[in-house]
Amino acid sequence: MNEPHIHPTSSSLARAAADLFVRLCDRALATQGRFVVALAGGSTPREAYQLLATEEYASEIDWSYVYIFWGDERCVPADHAESNHHMAREALLNHIPIPVSNIYRIPGELAPQQAADAYEHTLRDFFKRRVGSTRARFDLVLLGLGADAHTASLFPGSPAVHERTRWAMAVAHPQTGQARITLTPPALNAGATVAFLVSGEDKAAAVKRVLTEPPQPDVLPAQIIQPEHGQLLWLLDNAAASQLEVKCVDFAVPEAR
Repeated sequence: MNEPHIHPTSSSLARAAADLFVRLCDRALATQGRFVVALAGGSTPREAYQLLATEEYASEIDWSYVYIFWGDERCVPADHAESNHHMAREALLNHIPIPVSNIYRIPGELAPQQAADAYEHTLRDFFKRRVGSTRARFDLVLLGLGADAHTASLFPGSPAVHERTRWAMAVAHPQTGQARITLTPPALNAGATVAFLVSGEDKAAAVKRVLTEPPQPDVLPAQIIQPEHGQLLWLLDNAAASQLEVKCVDFAVPEAR
């Protein structure tokens, strides 16, 4: 199993995530002059984003060379309360000196397939022009975990879980039918560092199943996340890790591979 990094509270988990963001950014800027990240939605990432917006963290980053994408989005307007883009703007992006041209949101106001096609084009164009790559090589991908073991908008039983060619797909929430756009395994697994941020006792059963049960991504979609040439990190609080047979450990950013 991937050895998790466990923290006493959701707040200490958020701080560890913010520290990870800064350290990987420093490393990326020093080696390649840019830092490309895919953000996650949810309450746990929000707290990390709020920390990154503080002077303590924001002053440590040259935001001119940070490029922001999203792992998934609801098909709602950009200013909608349920928009992951809106959450990230309120928590982080409105408070830091990042150029607007460095922010690549998923156009959730479009029809689902149109939005997915548009984001696919945006991703491929960016990595070809800026990175000189035909792969979606994010420096950091942040992911959450649902109680049903979904991540991004890769839900149990969704064809997107087994997608091998496209980088962005239109999907529907299995219970509500809400249209969403998600990055697919080929895009997510091309990350140099992929980090799950998970807090809360309501996620404990899903965490245990994903980390300890044999692979069955149709049932546990988060298991499909296995970076091809990068590192996979699990950052948990004690509540999310409560069903694992591990103790709270100190967090340290692993050495780059």
